[in-house]
Amino acid sequence: MKKSFNEIIKPVLVLVCICLVVSALLAYINSVTSPIIAKAEQEKTEQAMSEVLYEADGFEKLEIENLPDRVTEVYSANNGAGYVFMLTTKGYGGDMKLICGMDADGVIVQCKTLSHSETSGLGSKTAEDAYASQYTGKTDVLLDSVDAITGATISSTAYKNAIEDAFKAYDMIKETGK
Repeated sequence: MKKSFNEIIKPVLVLVCICLVVSALLAYINSVTSPIIAKAEQEKTEQAMSEVLYEADGFEKLEIENLPDRVTEVYSANNGAGYVFMLTTKGYGGDMKLICGMDADGVIVQCKTLSHSETSGLGSKTAEDAYASQYTGKTDVLLDSVDAITGATISSTAYKNAIEDAFKAYDMIKETGK
């Protein structure tokens, strides 16, 4: 039995054309929306930086090599008020993105969770102010006084390890004189 052009090739060509049109539309929509999404993300980041280091009048990204593993970016306040550390750590449910503001003397002004995928009701408590506020006013030698969340040891430890890396990055900045 020989199948004709209309039974085999024509349906395949129609499907290929539909896929090409849909792919082109998706690519166009992505090109239109990606700058808007990037701008919104940048504004969100700038707002978070202003929250964790409220005395700063603006920020400049520092280019530092060999940062600790969990530190993704470091910003310096334009007026010398301190530094902001962008942190990513692996919690129980996946990556946790944190932000930590320190004054010029290496004292934490505030920490905040930007995003996480921790277990609701347990690990997600690390994103609450009750937990994050424990870090306010702490230096690297006082981190042992931060209490872990019962039942969320992995998430609490991941958060604390990220903050420890922020202190390591702070020490690197001080050594380089930036």
